[in-house]
Amino acid sequence: MNMFAKLGWFLKQEKKSYIIGITMLTLLSLITGFVPLILGRIIDTMASHQMQPQSLLYWVLLLITIAIVQYAMRYVWRMAIFGTSAQLEQILRARLFHHFMRMDKDFFHKYRTGDLMARTTNDLGAIRMVAAGGILTLVDSLSQGLITLFMMFFVVDWKLSLITIIPIPFLAIIINYIGRQLHYYSKKAQVAFASMNDKVQESVTGMKVIKTFGEEERDIQDFKDHTFAVVQANQKVYVYNALFRPSSQLIMGISTILALFFGGFQVVQGQLTVGLLVAFISYITRLTWPMIAVGQLFNILQRGAASYDRIEEILEERSHIIESPNPIQEPIQAPLEFDIAAFSYERNDSIELKNCYFKLEANQTLGIVGKTGSGKSTIFHLLMREYDDYQGQIAFANKDIKQYSLDSLLNHIGYVPQDTFLFSTSILENIRYAKPTASQDEVERAAKLAAIHQDILEFPEGYQTLVGERGVALSGGQKQRIAIARALLIDPQLLILDDALSAVDAKTEEAILNAVKESSEDRMTIISAHRISSVMHAQEILVLEDGCIVERGNHQELLALDGWYAKMYHQQELNRLKGDEVDGSKFNE
Repeated sequence: MNMFAKLGWFLKQEKKSYIIGITMLTLLSLITGFVPLILGRIIDTMASHQMQPQSLLYWVLLLITIAIVQYAMRYVWRMAIFGTSAQLEQILRARLFHHFMRMDKDFFHKYRTGDLMARTTNDLGAIRMVAAGGILTLVDSLSQGLITLFMMFFVVDWKLSLITIIPIPFLAIIINYIGRQLHYYSKKAQVAFASMNDKVQESVTGMKVIKTFGEEERDIQDFKDHTFAVVQANQKVYVYNALFRPSSQLIMGISTILALFFGGFQVVQGQLTVGLLVAFISYITRLTWPMIAVGQLFNILQRGAASYDRIEEILEERSHIIESPNPIQEPIQAPLEFDIAAFSYERNDSIELKNCYFKLEANQTLGIVGKTGSGKSTIFHLLMREYDDYQGQIAFANKDIKQYSLDSLLNHIGYVPQDTFLFSTSILENIRYAKPTASQDEVERAAKLAAIHQDILEFPEGYQTLVGERGVALSGGQKQRIAIARALLIDPQLLILDDALSAVDAKTEEAILNAVKESSEDRMTIISAHRISSVMHAQEILVLEDGCIVERGNHQELLALDGWYAKMYHQQELNRLKGDEVDGSKFNE
């Protein structure tokens, strides 16, 4: 019953609907409680040969009226209880989604996508069932059970009633044991389902890789293993859940036998009429449902409790990125000063950045190069405030980024990662995602800066062309340029291109870089790349190795140093002349 206490806030919020539903259920149980007595009365009247046609018509019309009233009441309580419970699922789903939007990157490293999807679907469905089927089962079984017992004890025969309820306490012991087992195995089943859900999401997303390496059969077998784990986990739930009804029917069957034996003896002795015995047997039959319902209620509550625990686990997670009490709401301004003494990821003991310092003025470009894993993307993670637990300071115009509101900070940073994500909608909506109020002219201007406008016009639907899931209908270069257009649409104070030009040719790359440079005089730009041509125009270039800056200077200065940068540049130039460009991420590894 603790589950109802946890949902107390919702039951109180929707108390009007639940009061109507509970009232209808109680009245329904009360009305139907008289039906066995009416049938018993009819039997006794017929047995005594005193039934008149008018009386028979009266009883038939009364039973028809009761049936019509029952149907009307059932409709009302279903609308009141089941209709209202849908709002609980909607509220919790919205709360979860809002929570996801406020969580930091560590949260999404901890919980896999399939697991989060399972919690927002399967688990919420189980919780909704508590607010619907749980309330129904509790009220219906309680009202019908109490009214039935009242009729048995105070209307029919209290001595016979005492004898027939002797087996019922044994049912309570059985239900208590089964309920504990159900809670344990329901939680395991939910975890197994989440793992299977995650497997489906991962396989669908990585289908191209699976097919490329011809690993369909292995992936199918892997999926079978996950589904088998779900079946195994649920089998235990089914086993214990299946015990409820037989246990209830066995106990109530014993009660019925006792009623027939002792009640029949009373009929023979003339202490009880045949009609009342039939009514009593009917009441025992009616008592079977509350007993079975108690088992179903425990099943619903245990599944709901297991799911609610999983939802609470998510909602209790807290982002490590905390805004200051009175954050700065104004746009970020140059210069950007990045001064990090040390930083390491929570999931990793190794230091990712060490003694990393640079300063970037307005209308300047900073280039960052280095091998894969050297720390380039880590710098961008810190600039985007995805992590706060570092030694040092990052500031815009001498104001620490931790003093800015997250919205104010991120609304003025245009970030384009190498692994571009596009939504399953039109090209227009993908570009306009950064600024939903942007006009068609603004969108086209951004597309021209990103050198994608002409490509878009060549599509049959132009800007209304659907890109497919994750941009599957576009080439890698087209996706990158659409992402660049999306970032440029907001005219950011700081533009970050994280190897975002890797899929475009040299000529297009040059056109984009020139357009970006000329589009704003106040903008700060940071370009991370493996291709030297992407950064050679920058006022300052940093060479990273193992999180440290090992070389810095402009293009000519770095060539003069004759270090990693110079070797990489000469190697790429040599291979460019041969028509086979080298990826800097693999050089010297």
